[in-house]
Amino acid sequence: MEIKIIKNQPLKIQDIEKLYTKNKWSAINKPQQLIEGLNNSHTLLYAQKDNSVVGLANANSDGALVVYFPHLLVLPKFQKLGIGKMLMDEMSNIYHGFHMQMLVADHDAVDFYKKIGFKKAGNTTALWKYQGNEH
Repeated sequence: MEIKIIKNQPLKIQDIEKLYTKNKWSAINKPQQLIEGLNNSHTLLYAQKDNSVVGLANANSDGALVVYFPHLLVLPKFQKLGIGKMLMDEMSNIYHGFHMQMLVADHDAVDFYKKIGFKKAGNTTALWKYQGNEH
C-alpha cells in the first residue's frame, strides 16, 4: 500500500468530507470553519493514497514551547494499518523537544495514544466549551 504523507498543503472540503463523515466527527457540520481551521493550523499533515485523503492530523502551536494536536482521523477501512502512527510520528519529529505536547482523547483512541508515548497528565481533567454532540 503506497501511502504518501503531505505537509502543509491546503485542502478543500471535498478532500476531507468522507474522512470526517465516516468517522462521525461533528466538525463536518461546519464545513467552512473546519476547512479554514485545518488550513490555518501550525502544521497540517495528511495521508494520501491514489490521490484520496485517507488520514489527517493537525497541530496548533506557539512554535516554541507548546503544541496541541486537535485532530487525528483515519478512514475506518484504513485503520489499524499504521497510518495514524505514521502521522503522529511525523508530528513528533516536527515538535521534538517541545516542553508540552498535548491532546484530548476518548474511547479507543486513548489506548492508541498511550502506545505511542502519551500519558495522563497528573490529575488533570479535560474541560471545554463545546458546541456539538460528538467530537
